[in-house]
Amino acid sequence: MQIALVDDDENALTSLKIFFESEGYQVRLYHDGASALQALSERPPDLAILDIKMPRMDGIEVLRRLRQVSALPVIFLTSKEEEIDEMMGLNLGADDFIRKTCSNRLLGERVKAVLRRTRDLSGPDEDGAKKIMVRGRLTLDPNRHACTWDSTPVRLTVTEFLILEALAKWPEVVKNRNQLMDAAYEDDVYVDDRTIDSHIKRLRKKFREIDPQFDAIDTLYGGGYSFKDG
Repeated sequence: MQIALVDDDENALTSLKIFFESEGYQVRLYHDGASALQALSERPPDLAILDIKMPRMDGIEVLRRLRQVSALPVIFLTSKEEEIDEMMGLNLGADDFIRKTCSNRLLGERVKAVLRRTRDLSGPDEDGAKKIMVRGRLTLDPNRHACTWDSTPVRLTVTEFLILEALAKWPEVVKNRNQLMDAAYEDDVYVDDRTIDSHIKRLRKKFREIDPQFDAIDTLYGGGYSFKDG
């Protein structure tokens, strides 16, 4: 598995490179957002870890542009404390958001969790290929991590795909935020309610770019979300 590390802090890059290589990963290093964006778009790794505050192009802008062409799993690693950065990153489709004060070991576990979710979507079950799910105008193919609406492709991140899959599996059934967290995240990964809300907001935005009348994801205020396939 290959990881791209993007940070203008040389000491941080060196430390993370040593750690991840000791864990068996191939590691690519980038010192600014602009050079990273081109490389991540042309030669995607299995996962990218982005700092937010960088020269030439910050991590938020890198992710915004990357999401226009790729569903590459992305983790934000930052020393910034502003809550707005976390919400903006999640709204743009980040898969996780971690403070630089965390240990390399904890970061490694979060990386494994995101990669497991990616592998679970792309790999077949023991009995063969996973069943394609069709719900009205929506089609979800977990074997190819593919989503279409009225036969038009919709590019989703791993987390977005898992949340939508959990909703579409049982149409009209309201799933609360805890249930959606369980579907999209490992047991040892903590996220709060706002994270799920941000992913739902992002899902609706992506579908409405294709179909301005999209309303298949319903909100039950105080309860959660449901999918209608009518």
